[in-house]
Amino acid sequence: MSTSLYDLSVANYLQTVAAVAGCLDKGLAFCTSKDIDAGDLTESRLIADMLPLRFQVVSVAHHSLGAIEGLKKGVFAPPGQTEPLDYRGLQKLLADTLQGLQRLSPDEVNALSGREVVFRFRDRQIPFTAENFVLSFSLPNFYFHATTAYDLLRAKGVPLAKRDFLGQLRIKS
Repeated sequence: MSTSLYDLSVANYLQTVAAVAGCLDKGLAFCTSKDIDAGDLTESRLIADMLPLRFQVVSVAHHSLGAIEGLKKGVFAPPGQTEPLDYRGLQKLLADTLQGLQRLSPDEVNALSGREVVFRFRDRQIPFTAENFVLSFSLPNFYFHATTAYDLLRAKGVPLAKRDFLGQLRIKS
């Protein structure tokens, strides 16, 4: 049995976007129980020159549903300037991302196999096939930002464990 483009991309995005959303839910519960302003988490950073939690969450959305949109258009670029979202805005962004991913059918995504997609950043253009874009660019970026979001929440004391990051496993049924 071969692995489809849908399995390589959307199935993984769904699992991890839902997991990051769950981590944010636990983060909000933590803030509520400790009387902490969730906005403090939104702007938290692991180190001064690293972008904050809000950017990490926006990037999770961008490198999942945004990546599929890029495959459809044949062009993918960084998210550019986005409005600063508060904590609940980040939660809504992930909920909307999950809904968008859930609406994608395997046939729709698999039809993008072999297509060309160009990553554009300033005056640089990097050509990919759909599969190589997903495997060598989109997924590594996606997991980097998901991991960083998890780490930021953990560093602030949110009681998360590896199981929270893994999300719902796709086990044999």
